Amino acid sequence: MKILTKEIWMEVPARRAIVSIHHEVEQFVAESGVTDGLILVNAMHITASVFINDDESGLHADYERWLEQLVPFNSGSDPASGGYQHNRTGEDNADAHHKRQIMGREVVVAITEGKLHLGPWEHIFYYEFDGRRKKRLLVKIIGE
Repeated sequence: MKILTKEIWMEVPARRAIVSIHHEVEQFVAESGVTDGLILVNAMHITASVFINDDESGLHADYERWLEQLVPFNSGSDPASGGYQHNRTGEDNADAHHKRQIMGREVVVAITEGKLHLGPWEHIFYYEFDGRRKKRLLVKIIGE
């Protein structure tokens, strides 16, 4: 059994952004020497996500619009005016916590013949919901 553990550090200058991590993850698979196994890619922060979908800018814009409609940014803490109770902690990122719940924490992908076993349009992304500080992702590869 082979195991490889790596971290990817992200520092997104904007509050929200979708960043491709696909090629970096592919490089880790190659480095691991695993030909048959699994890879976990996990956002290690409660206001960020890892997801798989199409690498298409219109879809990414749609995600932004959809998430903002579901859970709009509001730096206030008064629910009567659309604010979030979480923001009473001194943060202004309650919406980011909710957006992470919607988009998910991690992805697990099969490795077959030394490659990510994905569909033809599937691509791995990091989604930042409360940027402007350093955050990390865990990459764990296990297999033969």
